[in-house]
Amino acid sequence: MNSIKLVILNLEEVRRRSVKVWSEIPESILNWKPDEKAMTCLEMIRHVLESEHYYHLAIKNKGSLTQYESPFQNQPLISVKKELDFAKPYRKEFLSTIKSFTEDDLSRIKIDRSDVGYVRDLGDMLLRIGYHESIHTGQILDYLRTANVPRANIWD
Repeated sequence: MNSIKLVILNLEEVRRRSVKVWSEIPESILNWKPDEKAMTCLEMIRHVLESEHYYHLAIKNKGSLTQYESPFQNQPLISVKKELDFAKPYRKEFLSTIKSFTEDDLSRIKIDRSDVGYVRDLGDMLLRIGYHESIHTGQILDYLRTANVPRANIWD
């Protein structure tokens, strides 16, 4: 298996486990948050999906965007299913873009986000996108534990 396929596998595995957690959040808990400064469960899911879209565009741009109009911005926060359905075509485009890269591109292409403190190789950036999602899914698992709600078993 080549590096591109491994990156795709990692992103798909992270998303599969995230969806497993997200889909089992009781409706009564979707708008719960541990404190006033935190995101709700549903806001965090939106954040993950919206961030992936931004990162996709930043990768295509080879750096941070000077302007970004999020397609998620005017969408009401209703349910996990609605969020996933809305994000589906953006996810498909993102994975398609990754599949268009070569092995050499992973280390040759630089993603300049010096405006937020870093410049990374494409391969590094792609792995960070999956890491970002997994961190937030872990936060949601902690939210559910704090709210005394049963949690999905992601260790299958």
